[in-house]
Amino acid sequence: MAASNLMNDARLSLRLPSEWKRTIEEAAAQLGLSVTDFAVATLVEDARQVLARHQATELSSRDRDLFLALLDDADTGPNEALRAAAQRYNKRRE
Repeated sequence: MAASNLMNDARLSLRLPSEWKRTIEEAAAQLGLSVTDFAVATLVEDARQVLARHQATELSSRDRDLFLALLDDADTGPNEALRAAAQRYNKRRE
């Protein structure tokens, strides 16, 4: 969502070492941004990357191969619990 479509109704306050503040100010100036715009854009982008990494499930090669083998196993049909769940679902639809 574009920042221009959002309402600025929340505040984030923090304390940091003076050296970090100077570094942030220099970086913002290099990009022609205010410190606030630079800080918000950087924090939001980093937060989105963290969330994306934690929302993905990564499998090891062994686990991936096992998962795919189970999907490909033609002899594997629905187990009793799945058949029972399907029957309950179908009864509710009637």
